Amino acid sequence: MTSSSPLLQVRDLRVDIGERTVLHSVSLDVPAGSLVVLMGANGSGKSTLGMALAGHPRYNVVHGQALLDGKDLIGLEAHERARAGLFLSFQSPPDIPGVKNNLFIRTAMNAVRESRGEAPLDAFDFLKSAKSGAKDLGLPETMLGRPVNEGFSGGERKRNELLQLAMLKPRLALLDEIDSGLDVDGVRAVVALIERLRAQGTSFIVVSHYLQMIELLKPDTVLRLDQGCIAETGDLELARSIARTGFARNAATAEA
Repeated sequence: MTSSSPLLQVRDLRVDIGERTVLHSVSLDVPAGSLVVLMGANGSGKSTLGMALAGHPRYNVVHGQALLDGKDLIGLEAHERARAGLFLSFQSPPDIPGVKNNLFIRTAMNAVRESRGEAPLDAFDFLKSAKSGAKDLGLPETMLGRPVNEGFSGGERKRNELLQLAMLKPRLALLDEIDSGLDVDGVRAVVALIERLRAQGTSFIVVSHYLQMIELLKPDTVLRLDQGCIAETGDLELARSIARTGFARNAATAEA
């Protein structure tokens, strides 16, 4: 990939779930260090895009291409996509009973470090870094020793995913309504972390309807997804227009 090529290139992506086509034809570019906000009504395919790019087995890519740094994502297994630098936050992060949070994050970190040719972190260095990251995000240190998300509140689950994001430092992060369930301090922590990682070269696709956070994020591009296709491309003014008029009215205006 040349230096002028986008980090992520998606072309004419069609995704089916079972017998139903959810994404009909999606094309987009995400340059290194940039931030794209993805908006759309419920059921428009926002989460499907993230799941398909991350390699969830229920989401069948039947047509199109997705390249990350020139590498064909569709031909990789889910864990290979993560090693290549792709990170996905879940809209509803699941429990992983029996797996301690610190072990889960450290194992993921060392797998990524190995793929980069870096030495693994030992338990002491990891825990020191994880405790510092948890403090920055307002996540109690005790959460590190508990099973992943088990008994966590909605906000704690989202902060825990932010901790994973901070520790893994991916090339591309897909954040699916990361602000959901967070209080004001949590939203500020999201914005601060994204700003820090963007400065280090991480690209973001952020799914959100929360205009205040979108304004704080200062996205490079805002996309409106409608019925499995990119219906509009714009900047922050597009997000503000959607917030004022709603998706249905905005769609009618775009078609006029």
